[in-house]
Amino acid sequence: MTVINRLKLLLSHNTRPNMPTSAQPTEVIANTLDGTIAKGSVAGMVFVAVDKSGDLLSHHCAGKRGKDSNDSMDLDTVFWIASCTKLITGIACMQLVEQGKISLDDSDSLYAAVPELKEKKVLENGKLVDKKREITLRMLLDHTAGFGYAFFDPRVRDYGYPAGIDEFSGDASDILDVPLVNQPGDLWEYGTNIDWAGLAVERLSGLTLNDYFHNHIFEPLGLKNVSMFPTDEMKKNLAIMQQKYPDGSLFQRNHLLRRSMTARTPEERARIFNSGGAGCFAKPIEYCQILATLLNNGTSPKTGAQILSPSTVDAMFTNSIPSQPDFARGGVPDAMPMLTNPISELYPIPGNPPQGWGLTFMLTNLDGKSKTWRGRCTGNWAGLANLFYWVDREKGIAGMIASQTLPFADADVLGSWFACEKAAYEASGRA
Repeated sequence: MTVINRLKLLLSHNTRPNMPTSAQPTEVIANTLDGTIAKGSVAGMVFVAVDKSGDLLSHHCAGKRGKDSNDSMDLDTVFWIASCTKLITGIACMQLVEQGKISLDDSDSLYAAVPELKEKKVLENGKLVDKKREITLRMLLDHTAGFGYAFFDPRVRDYGYPAGIDEFSGDASDILDVPLVNQPGDLWEYGTNIDWAGLAVERLSGLTLNDYFHNHIFEPLGLKNVSMFPTDEMKKNLAIMQQKYPDGSLFQRNHLLRRSMTARTPEERARIFNSGGAGCFAKPIEYCQILATLLNNGTSPKTGAQILSPSTVDAMFTNSIPSQPDFARGGVPDAMPMLTNPISELYPIPGNPPQGWGLTFMLTNLDGKSKTWRGRCTGNWAGLANLFYWVDREKGIAGMIASQTLPFADADVLGSWFACEKAAYEASGRA
């Protein structure tokens, strides 16, 4: 059975993998994670689910912070959350939209902040050609602007040879000097689009993106362990990056965001690109307070701070690409196998219902009729080191599973996510 078919089986409503029928939902979460760790193919994982009050519904921590570590995973463990950062950048952008500082759909508004985008060319058949239409902030947030990732798209990868492209180097040129690979507005392709959106936030606010996040998102929500530059306390609790061989064995490897972890002075940090696409580190339990704020229509259930209006949250959870109902079924190649497995379909659902994309995340169950436990227009996305989150506003539940394992789309973590998410719904009476 292929990985995709296994995941579709897990997503069918009455399926509970490898668990006795008498197992309670909370037992399923613990047994799923502990069982995966016992196989030796993942060093450690943390699972957290919350409700719209920001209270814990379910959680379990399993394994160690690294294959050779003596420290156990716990709720204080800090992970590089990679592309889970994109949601935070989307919130920042929508705050500026609310304030009238930028428009979602007016390219001139975007170009006033980021004029470099106006001059971008499109790589077609090895040559750079002019854009046929202009880029908007919405295109950046819904990944139709035309940028790709070197580890997912051989065209981007090959464009950087012989030196190569490393989107995690901390060097702005690895993001800003790369051409488009699709005409703006033509199709969805996952890439560095939201790094450009983060640059717009910096230009419009006069702050580094990290400082903007802290001032306008993290501090209002009471979050002390989410940052692009982990504090000394966060570093003490960092999970170690693991690389998995094709045979399933693991080894500890250098971190992809090494410069962000080692920069100590303001001068060192000032030289590092603040990646709105993949730059943050976080404790899952604190990241889930951001998700709870979206469940609560933009107001923190813990601090009472409103960071977005309810109408703006609604806009983020509205399908932005209805003309591409199968956008994630085209497959994603493993252009860099050390970083990603090949992906034949993103979030497969039995029956292949229409897929959607909001403003920075995928949307599932668009019409509320999918035969899974999720409510209508549930948002979800992922981070490269096999972290996955979801936000179900209809049923009032959100959560995250976090590992620190490469390459992406690891079947063991994916299977654990689906099983634990379903069990969290069952445990809270929301299935």
